[in-house]
Amino acid sequence: MNGGRRPARTVPTELAALAMGVSPATIRKWASRGKITRYGSPQRAEYDLDELFDIAASENMEIPGGNPGETSEGES
Repeated sequence: MNGGRRPARTVPTELAALAMGVSPATIRKWASRGKITRYGSPQRAEYDLDELFDIAASENMEIPGGNPGETSEGES
């Protein structure tokens, strides 16, 4: 767990998993392996959305609903 200051946009495990299109178990596994930073208390894990989106971009993962600020092709 990170003892530093919590980022502005954190979400609980279930929402982090939904945002990434993976299971909550995958989010917990990534945190235990140091791939992502875990924030929150021992009873309530939270994860930084910007960090998750950066990982998705670096690994060319498809984000359900797209990344914030991006527009889909065909939008006017």
